[in-house]
Amino acid sequence: MGATTETGFGWATPVLSYAMACVGSALGLRCTVRALDASGRSKRNWLLTAAVSIGAGIWTMHFIAMLGFAVTGTEIRYAVSLTLLSLLIPILLTWVGMLIVGYGRSRALSLGLGGAVTGFGVVAMHYTGMAAMRLNASLDYNIGTVALSVLIAVAAATAALWAGLTIRGPVAAIGASMIMGVAVTAMHYTGMRAAEVSVATQTVASGNVPSGGATAMAFILPMIVCLGSTLFLTSAFVALSPTGRQPRDADESDDDDAPTPHGARPVAERQGSHA
Repeated sequence: MGATTETGFGWATPVLSYAMACVGSALGLRCTVRALDASGRSKRNWLLTAAVSIGAGIWTMHFIAMLGFAVTGTEIRYAVSLTLLSLLIPILLTWVGMLIVGYGRSRALSLGLGGAVTGFGVVAMHYTGMAAMRLNASLDYNIGTVALSVLIAVAAATAALWAGLTIRGPVAAIGASMIMGVAVTAMHYTGMRAAEVSVATQTVASGNVPSGGATAMAFILPMIVCLGSTLFLTSAFVALSPTGRQPRDADESDDDDAPTPHGARPVAERQGSHA
């Protein structure tokens, strides 16, 4: 077994990863609330923004935490293609989960199905990101701990979707996002606990650098900075954007069905009376 640590930079990476999980969750919840007050194209756009926010927030949380992950005797690099795939997976599956909840007729069924899809997106992101690691060691998993991480992810995703449907006030949303941050972070570190790293003796002695892949500082860190900045800017945009029910899209409006004031006749009828 290789000696591993999650705090290669002290408590900086766990604290920052938790903060990003909270930011992504809070932004996703606020966008979901806006989606429920909208319709048509506006609703779809808000749901997509919520999915991008949650997916990018979880991905950023994961790789900030991975910056502090180290294995004695081998350097860690990351396959670029798999790392990018691990970003797209949670965004896509979270969007599917959002669509299920946003357009489902049965609230209980929509929450269950949407939570499962979103939760598996979180799990797929985590283990795809782990598969992207390149190190001179073998990586195995404890099945029981992996199953626990899946349960935590599905429960956290379901709770997040429920909060998006239920919680309206900003103070309550902040509290819900902090709880969601705990759940998402717990899923990550549970998944990391499931990993069992075995480093060969000759690798420890030689300290060989793994072939292929990019270093975390050269590839992962710039992506974290870009995504983190985007999330904070989007948070400011959502906070400053007007609230309340949005008007329907032009392709969904029907002026003929618009109500008229009490006692007033439609324009066409008034014109006909003067003919």
